[in-house]
Amino acid sequence: MTGMIAPSILSADFKCLEKQLRGLEDAGIKKIHIDVMDGVFVPNLSIGFPVISAIRSCSDMEFDVHFMIENPERFIKNAVLAGANSITIHQEACRHLQRTIQEIKENRCHAGVALNPATSLETLRYVLQDVDQILLMTVNPGFGGQKFISGMMQKIRECKRFLQAAGCSALIGVDGGITMENAAECIQYGATILVAGSSIFQGNIQENIKQFQKIVG
Repeated sequence: MTGMIAPSILSADFKCLEKQLRGLEDAGIKKIHIDVMDGVFVPNLSIGFPVISAIRSCSDMEFDVHFMIENPERFIKNAVLAGANSITIHQEACRHLQRTIQEIKENRCHAGVALNPATSLETLRYVLQDVDQILLMTVNPGFGGQKFISGMMQKIRECKRFLQAAGCSALIGVDGGITMENAAECIQYGATILVAGSSIFQGNIQENIKQFQKIVG
């Protein structure tokens, strides 16, 4: 059983963000998840590109920037200039999904596509060969601290089979309600990247990471 923990800084304490980021690195974290929300695609706002640029200057971790925004193609270059290593866009927010994926890759970033809980895997069938990661939302997006939707375990399993049948090597990420109690099952069903927010940043961050790392291997 192997996987990677990608802490979501949406749940971090922004009063001491640099300190917490350095703590994540010291604990062996290689990738962090950064949500960018527009208050339109999801009913919430989050950090913007100046903040991403600021933390880029104090961190060598991989930045996976998750666009929860309408018409994400407008901001790809902003994310790249701010320091993104990968950009994940929502299938539901893209009018021309394949074109947007290609634009991300032309800007030398890995491209991911996120699916809301009710969105079918079939919507990705004709872009699979261009995608580096599929991010399965295991809560309805927009807010941290939500409970994992139990039916999404089956979707994780189906996603693994879907990719195998297509001969696709894209990674499977899961985002929303990830805890130490369900992390092992997510990995067992096929997830390779676990995006965890509250369960990392609430309490002792170093100890939380240590316990997660024992689970994911």
